[in-house]
Amino acid sequence: MDGRLSVLRQYHALGVGYMTLTHSKSLNWADSSTDAPRANGLTDFGRAVVAEMNRIGMIVDVSHVSDATMRAVLAVARAPVMASHSSARALTDAPRDIPDDLLAAISARGGIVMVNFYPAFVSTAWRAWDADRTAFARTAGVPANVYAARSPAPLAAWDRDHPEPSVTAATVADHVEHIARVAGRDHVGLGGDYDGINGTGPQGMTGVDGYPLLFAELARRGWSDADMAKLAGGNMLRVMDAAATVARSLSALPPGDAIDVASR
Repeated sequence: MDGRLSVLRQYHALGVGYMTLTHSKSLNWADSSTDAPRANGLTDFGRAVVAEMNRIGMIVDVSHVSDATMRAVLAVARAPVMASHSSARALTDAPRDIPDDLLAAISARGGIVMVNFYPAFVSTAWRAWDADRTAFARTAGVPANVYAARSPAPLAAWDRDHPEPSVTAATVADHVEHIARVAGRDHVGLGGDYDGINGTGPQGMTGVDGYPLLFAELARRGWSDADMAKLAGGNMLRVMDAAATVARSLSALPPGDAIDVASR
């Protein structure tokens, strides 16, 4: 954004429907969950970004942001927010996952949390295994973010001696059900994250062709067709409609002109 709301509007004019406020590094105006804080939530400019996104109908995505930034967003957002690829921290203690109080807060404001399928975010055992694997790769001088057949020889040997923990559709279903219990079945979705997890994934679910395994597991657990239809897309469509409704209600407001000089 180059610290300018005008750039945000240009993205929206080009068809961008949502923006994740941070990635893995903190910005001057919003903090990442995996970096030291710089804004301690949101700065005035960060709040102006959220307000402008609401005004133009651009959905605010709170995946990747810190807990403090997520709380700050929820305090000022007038439209529902989404977490496009986050899982439940109560089940897997990863900073990218969302604690129960924030799951409930996102739900209370009409938002959605979309479950991430990355094994490190849904399985404590896999997360610990991968940390050990990464530490070994560092000592061996090989990249750690490659898996299975693509692994360099030292890692392939390590993998043979340290079997990968099992992560299945049932593991993902546990996160879906936990979020549904805390936030409600109207506030959970699927956010696979396949473009960012280096070919990993639950067994049989390393691509969207594996989604039927998850739906079959949820059906075994008593989920109705109607609830699974909401999970598969209906809940996200509702959030999109709500964001558009809020934008129409704010259409008389002038464009924001805030600039964050430190970000430029």
